[in-house]
Amino acid sequence: MIDLGAPTSYRSLEKGTPVLSRQHQQVGTVHVVVADDGSDVFDALVIQEEERLRVALAEEVESIYEFGVVLALDTKACHRLREPTPEPELAAVPEGAVRVRLRRAWELVSGGS
Repeated sequence: MIDLGAPTSYRSLEKGTPVLSRQHQQVGTVHVVVADDGSDVFDALVIQEEERLRVALAEEVESIYEFGVVLALDTKACHRLREPTPEPELAAVPEGAVRVRLRRAWELVSGGS
């Protein structure tokens, strides 16, 4: 098992930090943290999974440690996380806050709005 170190905040996460499923299997690395630093709100992680990016919303993150992140999802579910897109599919994403967080993730990885 990977030594994850002590529990910590999303603010200490860096690009390349390992991301694990709840079975502690690595499913990717942190690409970017989606957060509103002004109000200290953590929204999501964009995860680099081989050649693709995936978005894990804050409620899909079980815990954050010095040397890794553990998602609250099993390994198969981690590989089915949504990809960042400019407009999340209407049927797949409820209105409101979730859509806003996914849009912010897209803006961070695409470099624009």
